[in-house]
Amino acid sequence: MPHEAISVFDMFKIGVGPSSSHTLGPWKAALKCLESIKLNGNIEDVEEVTVLLYGSLAKTGRGHGTDIAVLLGLCGEDPVTIDVNSINSKIDDISTGKVLNLGGAKEINFDPVKNIQFLFRETLPYHPNALTFLVGLHDGRQWSETYYSIGGGFVVKEGEEQSTSQSVELPFPISKADDLLHWCMKTGLTINEVVLENENCWRPEVETKAGVLQIWQTMKDCMYRGCHTQGTLPGGLYVKRRAFDLNKKLTAGKVYDSYETWLQAIKEGGGSFTYTLDWVSCFALAINEENAAFGRVVTAPTNGAAGVIPAVLQYFLAVCSGDSSPVDEDKIVRFLLTAAEIGSIFKKGATISAAMGGCQAEIGVSSAMAAAGLTEVMGGTQRQALMAAEIAMEHHLGMTCDPIGGLVQVPCIERNTMGAIKAITASQLALQSSPDYAKVSLDKVIATMWNTALDMNSKYKETADGGLAIQLPISLSEC
Repeated sequence: MPHEAISVFDMFKIGVGPSSSHTLGPWKAALKCLESIKLNGNIEDVEEVTVLLYGSLAKTGRGHGTDIAVLLGLCGEDPVTIDVNSINSKIDDISTGKVLNLGGAKEINFDPVKNIQFLFRETLPYHPNALTFLVGLHDGRQWSETYYSIGGGFVVKEGEEQSTSQSVELPFPISKADDLLHWCMKTGLTINEVVLENENCWRPEVETKAGVLQIWQTMKDCMYRGCHTQGTLPGGLYVKRRAFDLNKKLTAGKVYDSYETWLQAIKEGGGSFTYTLDWVSCFALAINEENAAFGRVVTAPTNGAAGVIPAVLQYFLAVCSGDSSPVDEDKIVRFLLTAAEIGSIFKKGATISAAMGGCQAEIGVSSAMAAAGLTEVMGGTQRQALMAAEIAMEHHLGMTCDPIGGLVQVPCIERNTMGAIKAITASQLALQSSPDYAKVSLDKVIATMWNTALDMNSKYKETADGGLAIQLPISLSEC
């Protein structure tokens, strides 16, 4: 049967915050538009580009930096490698000079106020996150392309089939959790081993492991940076960063000068419940404060939920691995491969887009991914890992996405701490339980999540039209 082949590097993408669907996706759409311009002719022939933002991209686009992402994409900047400290100056130059260097090859007149249009009352039918590029050529001809940012940095061009990694036939095709369990039982392989066999269709195993470790390197760099950066987040809410002060309090009297010595200092601090809880919260806060400040993060599976998985993995390394044990890179790879597969099953069976499913599609999915990954490295069975994922999602069902001011700050940052704690709790429950007695399967909770998403009022789906977003109103023009 046909199946969607999703790689671990489709689920974990390096990019720039604050949102995978509203920042990274539109950025990638703009890069794809550049490719089309080159295929349709020559960049030198382009006279004008206008961008239309629809639905959720319009309603929360300014708070999520959608306009900024589109500008950077049209300039040909790479979200993986761009110097994040240069973003503000690049945007200021375009806004002040009203000139955009298209693809780094031709300067065109471009006034962001006029050439990026926020169509607040218009939504395209395929997906709430839609944007259209209108391209005018010097000879008077015009053409357009429409893209949909469907969550987690995945982008679909209108008229084309959804594409993630190149089309491949995997040895272990997986659409549902039952498929994954089937292959594990049939082969005797663990979840991460099944995933690794599938990844071999795209690249050698050594490259996959190196790539996964690079993902972790980006996660921990972001975490460490967030724990050592103070100040106020941009956007108009004036949210104070908290990870800096919490880290300073928890490491009082400790001396360190790198991530490695910081990790050792954390291990030496003890293992009390409150100490552990504070650190898990600190890890998650640090990453999502960086995300809110246009820092470099990893979609896991989205930017808005970027803090959950690394916080739980860091918890494992700091609390569960022994005071002086060296970091076990194999367990890091196993954790992330397992987590990625759970995320891909959610994407296939429901959604990872908050504009489609509310925050259950972001924090809920990330919590389920983290719970399964933690259970795997803690020695749990394949069924216990799936049970942990189910427990984590079951207790995020119905969570709305109602960001104040359209910013990925309140309640988004704190929700990452809650998702991380729930993941750890779900893993512990699964490790201390027998899946034989479980009443709800992971596939059933995914189906329930999707049905809940379909029933959810649109004002609770990343529109800032309901919930907390209207309790503390802030003009989107301030964001």
